Amino acid sequence: MTDLRRLEELGLNSSTPPGQLLYDGWLLRLLPGKAKRARSVNAVYPSTLALDRKLEYCEAVYARRGLPAIFRITPFSLPPMLDAALEARDYRRFDETSVEWAPIDLTRLPAAGAEAMDLPAFVDAVAQLRASPEQHRASHLARLEGTPLELLPLAVRDEQGIAAAGLTIVEGDHAGLFDIITREDARGRGHARRLVASLLRAAWALGARHAYLQVQLDNAVARRIYASFGFAQRYTYWYRGRAGAC
Repeated sequence: MTDLRRLEELGLNSSTPPGQLLYDGWLLRLLPGKAKRARSVNAVYPSTLALDRKLEYCEAVYARRGLPAIFRITPFSLPPMLDAALEARDYRRFDETSVEWAPIDLTRLPAAGAEAMDLPAFVDAVAQLRASPEQHRASHLARLEGTPLELLPLAVRDEQGIAAAGLTIVEGDHAGLFDIITREDARGRGHARRLVASLLRAAWALGARHAYLQVQLDNAVARRIYASFGFAQRYTYWYRGRAGAC
C-alpha cells in the first residue's frame, strides 16, 4: 500500500503549474483557472515563521496577482493549527475531496473503448464540456504542457461527438486520473466506465501498477463507478477561502 504522504506528493506533482513560489515550507501556486490545486496555498513542509505573518504574506501575494487567497488543507498540512487559524480569520471550508487509490487490476477492466487525443484537442474538448471561459482553457493547457511527467488524454465518442474525456498522468509505478468528465446528455450510458477502464489500461501500458484520483466527497455517482474498479478513499482534503472565493 502506498504511503499517504507519497500519495499526496504524486497529486501535487501531477498538478504543478508553470509558476509557483516556495515560502517558508509552503507552496504558493498562482495559475488562474478552474483547478484550485494550481491556484492555492499548500502547506506541505515545516515552518519557522509566525503563522499570522505567513497568512498575511500569502494574502498579499494573491492580491497582487488578482486572485483570491485559497488554502488547501490536508492531513499533512503544517502547522497543525492552520485549519483552525483560517477559520478564525473567516476562511470558509468548501469542496471536500476524497483521494482514492487502487491497484490496477486488469481483470476488472473491459476492453478499451477510448481513443487517444492530442493535448490541445483534449483541453478544447474538456473546456467545451465544462463550458469553461477561454482563460481557464489557456491555463489548463499551460499546466499540462509544462509537466515533465508522461501523460495520455483519451476520449469516448458517440454519435454526437465526444461523450466523455479524461487524462492519465504517470509517475513511476503510479498513475493519476484527472479531468474525467461526461457530456451532460450522455450520462448514465456507460461512457465514464469505458473511459476509466481505458485510462487504467493505458496507464498499465505506460508502466503504472497503481492508480489514484481525486473526487468530490459528495459525488456519489462518480465514486460508485470508481469503486467498481477497486478505488477506495485513503484521505480527504478541503479548501478554505473567504466569501466570494468559494
